[in-house]
Amino acid sequence: MCGVFGIYNSDSAAMDTFYGLYALQHRGQEGAGIVAADYDETKKKAQFRIVKNFGLVAEVFRDERVLETLKGRAAIGHNRYSTMGSAKTPQNVQPFLVTYKSGHLALGHNGNLTNEKPLRQKLIEDGVIFQATSDSEIILHLIARSKATTVVEQVYDALTQVQGAFSLVILTDDALIAARDPLGFRPLSLGIRENKDKHGKKTPPAYVVASETCAFDIISAKYKREILPGEIVVIDKETVRTGETKSVFLPKSERKARCIFEYVYFSRPDSVIFGESVDKVRRKLGKNLSHEGGLKPKDDEKYVTVISVPDSSNTAALGFVTESNKQGNAARLELGLIRNHYVGRTFIQPGEHERGLKVRSKYNIVRGVLKGRRIVVVDDSIVRGTTSKMLVQLLREAHPKEIHLRISSPPITNPCFYGMDFPTKDHLIANQLGGDIEKIREELGVDSLVYLSMKGLLASVPKYEDEKGSYCTACFSGAHPLPIEEVSTEKEKNDE
Repeated sequence: MCGVFGIYNSDSAAMDTFYGLYALQHRGQEGAGIVAADYDETKKKAQFRIVKNFGLVAEVFRDERVLETLKGRAAIGHNRYSTMGSAKTPQNVQPFLVTYKSGHLALGHNGNLTNEKPLRQKLIEDGVIFQATSDSEIILHLIARSKATTVVEQVYDALTQVQGAFSLVILTDDALIAARDPLGFRPLSLGIRENKDKHGKKTPPAYVVASETCAFDIISAKYKREILPGEIVVIDKETVRTGETKSVFLPKSERKARCIFEYVYFSRPDSVIFGESVDKVRRKLGKNLSHEGGLKPKDDEKYVTVISVPDSSNTAALGFVTESNKQGNAARLELGLIRNHYVGRTFIQPGEHERGLKVRSKYNIVRGVLKGRRIVVVDDSIVRGTTSKMLVQLLREAHPKEIHLRISSPPITNPCFYGMDFPTKDHLIANQLGGDIEKIREELGVDSLVYLSMKGLLASVPKYEDEKGSYCTACFSGAHPLPIEEVSTEKEKNDE
């Protein structure tokens, strides 16, 4: 998934980027980095500085003096979540920074290229030397090798050669460039922030780009608009002077493929992605789930106890309870699981052992809420089943009467090649058990299991009537919007 952030025309560009990445920490926890550009007007020369390493944002930039070395009024940042290229290779931590014929070039990439393998092979045959195993480096080489004269044209030239998912922030000697693939797989938004001098007088604003709008909120920037699928946005001195960004568009795709899993799980509920509030969509997911999997109280019960698996399913659980009560199925939301926020997201841990080990350290049970009760556990998804199985075992320790699991998305039966870390069917519990819900229920050890249907999922997300296709649902349906035969398995090889 990864998180990308960029800012232009800020007195504190590196610090703003740090906070932006901090807000986007949920999108990647394996590494973080910032590149800052300092433009010397007298020398007409730009100086780029970079700091990146493995770990969380607060760990990489633990010493505040490091941020002070990243001087300049423009910066980009990246949180790494490895889906292509080894999680253990330092060279794969982004942003990437190079110097080439047109000056400096720094790049942060969210997404996966589906034609990475043939492109890499062709570049190697042409004599290109790769420093990393990530597909993102291919974009850098294509830009550097372009015969076009301007940087924007070089970027355009490169992006017409790649296929797949890409939301990019690119820092050049005189501009911040943001780009999104024509199918719009991953989110990317544009924001603006008022600047003031030391006397409180308004000065030209800062322009901000981020994977999610929660990164705008933390630095007091305002959401302006979504960067459109296929759009390349250029932010430079002229933008600051006139207030107008410049855009060029990649060849148009008749259909779009917004990742529906962003709404289900990955994005923060306080963000706006694909032009819609994540919180609003997740409440709808929960409401539709209550229609398909609601539970009536028994005669000796005043209500059904509903708990969420914090934090990503909190909002869906609220929607589930609200709609259950409207239907006459008395339900009450309780805090049955307490999350330790100092432990990362278990789903995006790179290894199976690390993922399983962190489940118990991540959640504590509230025994008084659970003991002797029938409980409905609302969760957003089941991928490998490791986390869900261990959670059920943990909940059983509180001696509830029954555990009923409700999932606010359909079964994940197929791999994702566009930026999520489940690249093979073998790792997916729904696929392992042939899509048999009863077998999954038995494997997880719950009294009942209901997934939201595909119809319920699609009824919960925004509609785009003028498009032939609006969402990528490949992980649920197997309907891949792009060819997948050339997808590399380099990450698996390197991580073994």
